Amino acid sequence: MKIGGMQPYFLPYIGYWQLINSVDKFIVDDNLQFMKAGWINRNRILLNAKDFFITIPLKGGSNSHQYTLRIRERFISNQYFDKDVDKLLRTIRLAYGKAPYFKETMPIIEKCFLYDEKNLSGFISNSIQIISEYLGITTEIIFSPDIEIDPSLKGQDRVIEICKNFSATLYINSIGGFELYDSKSFESNGIKLNFLKSKPNEYKQFDNEFMPNLSIIDVMMFNSRDDVIKMLNMYELIEKD
Repeated sequence: MKIGGMQPYFLPYIGYWQLINSVDKFIVDDNLQFMKAGWINRNRILLNAKDFFITIPLKGGSNSHQYTLRIRERFISNQYFDKDVDKLLRTIRLAYGKAPYFKETMPIIEKCFLYDEKNLSGFISNSIQIISEYLGITTEIIFSPDIEIDPSLKGQDRVIEICKNFSATLYINSIGGFELYDSKSFESNGIKLNFLKSKPNEYKQFDNEFMPNLSIIDVMMFNSRDDVIKMLNMYELIEKD
């Protein structure tokens, strides 16, 4: 049994979808502290040959409490549904209106942005399901509220316990977490540890110099569905000594 997992990210880069596609079960873990200025509620697109952040605005917590809230405890601002979503969609149309696969992609992106759910985790989880379905990803996606583990566990111990919960023999993590985990700790629990590293994959972005690691929005706007599906396998798995 191969297991992978990440925090819920909104329309992230291709590596996130490669990770989902590489495992049997993918855990969307929202029982973690929300990190300000991270990738949970924002991502980058290409606008006028430059990278541009698109952000889902959130309700603030009471005083400093907002900085200790878990992802599942954050909610989208009412203003988003009143006017921000229209502005965001206009920006995406402006950025990609002349992209070769705009007509096929835009309705899917609209479904993600227009989902009527104010809980941030629920909102993002819907988009993960929508994009996964579009790309033909058949991995079972499991959300952390459906997992019974000790809530006090953190970091590597939490990941190992999740793996044991599903009798996993292999855990695959994004290459970004290479320094966070000790392979011997996993091995002592009967679990092999691998890291997924995306292979370089340039594609034409109008006539601009290629800008990597943008939102999956960019990938889908410039590539056919079949070509994006091929990209899901463009990675290597790395072991840690």
